[in-house]
Amino acid sequence: MDITYTPYIDPEFELLIEKLHPPRVCVDNETHPDCTLVMVDSANKHGVLLEMVQVLTDLDLVISKSYISSDGGWLMDVFHVTDQQGSKLIDESLIHYIREAICTIRLVKMERRPSIRHVVARPKDVSAEHVAVEMTGMDRPGLMSEMSAVLAELGCHVSAAVAWTHKGRAACIIYVEGSEKDGVTMDPCRAAQVRAQLESVVEAHHHEDERRSVRLASPAPGRTHTERRLHQLMAADRDYDQCCLCCSGNSEWDGVNVYGGCRKERKKGRIGTHVKIQKCKETGYSIVTVRSRDRPKLLFDTVCALTDLQYVVQHAVISSRGSTAFQEYYITHKSGSTLETETEKRKVTKCLVAATERRVSHGLRLNICTKNRTGLLSDVTRVLRENGLSIKGAEIGVRGENAVGTFYVKDTTGEKVNPETLEIVRREIGGCMVIENVSPVATPSRTSGGGRRVMEERPRFSLGNLLWSQLEWLSSNFRPIKS
Repeated sequence: MDITYTPYIDPEFELLIEKLHPPRVCVDNETHPDCTLVMVDSANKHGVLLEMVQVLTDLDLVISKSYISSDGGWLMDVFHVTDQQGSKLIDESLIHYIREAICTIRLVKMERRPSIRHVVARPKDVSAEHVAVEMTGMDRPGLMSEMSAVLAELGCHVSAAVAWTHKGRAACIIYVEGSEKDGVTMDPCRAAQVRAQLESVVEAHHHEDERRSVRLASPAPGRTHTERRLHQLMAADRDYDQCCLCCSGNSEWDGVNVYGGCRKERKKGRIGTHVKIQKCKETGYSIVTVRSRDRPKLLFDTVCALTDLQYVVQHAVISSRGSTAFQEYYITHKSGSTLETETEKRKVTKCLVAATERRVSHGLRLNICTKNRTGLLSDVTRVLRENGLSIKGAEIGVRGENAVGTFYVKDTTGEKVNPETLEIVRREIGGCMVIENVSPVATPSRTSGGGRRVMEERPRFSLGNLLWSQLEWLSSNFRPIKS
């Protein structure tokens, strides 16, 4: 009988390699006159590109270009970044944080400050002890209002929430803590009660065989990044199945295998999402090219989709021209294979199209800032529902004593929202509310001076904003950005 011996590899060997060759992060303000270069040189690992992009986008930095190379188990990535006003990064505390955060994600077991890796995974004022309510199901008017009403009735305090809708499906993550009696954490019996009542709400208008899910994620210090988790929830819900694909007739993209994009959007002259997949015989990689409208956090969303599909980005070039973003990825599967079958290509195409579309919001944007209190989310969403407005996206959190949120709403009848309705909503909600039209072709605006005054007139909330709200110089200049 033949006996086969396999070599023993110490599980600490990979950590030893990183100890001998620790990651190097260089922040260069000299090479280019109009941007800062963030250069990373490190041992490669699946998912590290996403984590690096996550660090930069959570700080609401603009990534105008990026060059990625990770052959041979080693990566050398370059990001061209600016702040929201298009200026270089000159604040030393911000530069130090970028260095520390990127090095920390590479040296998880050696990190000196464990909090760095996990701070950006949750909104500020949400601790690791908060329970995360995760929901996916059919999108319908009043769904978020009904869920928040149940939580308020049960005495649960909502600390933050993020919700997306796409192709008739909805996903949201709500961070909650128990009542004053329970404290921050929930005991298992109470958590089961909360879940049961939320399931009743979600199932109320679903057909018997329709997909839906309600889950309470237990408190955990290493909880998945909120926005990445939303991508995972919607992908598991198969929202990408509804994305439009076409296999012919694109004069600008010769040799296209498949590309995504809605015909209705193209007829209206809007920039759709186009995905081109080819095979490079010389290198053995699959080349995935994505052209879409530029918008905030686009790079994060695309890399997130590829990472969760278990593809490794070996090389990439990302740039933008005007309102259009161009991304070219040379990828292989984690197993080393390339995209060979049409089924694989179609799935990757659909998933990339869905990833770029989920965050895009339409309708009216309501920026709300008011004094925080228990049951506030329930009251705000009830006012929107009672006035015939459907929530298509939301991002809510706490800043000091105030609750700050952004709601994207549409009229449930499909008609244009009546100005009188908006005035009623403004009066009933109270606090400060700013109303903006959201154009699907408009590029994110930039602040041109007077940062503090603009911030007070147009309050904004984002997970990155909350993370750095304690730094006065940065919080006074937060605005929408491209990445």
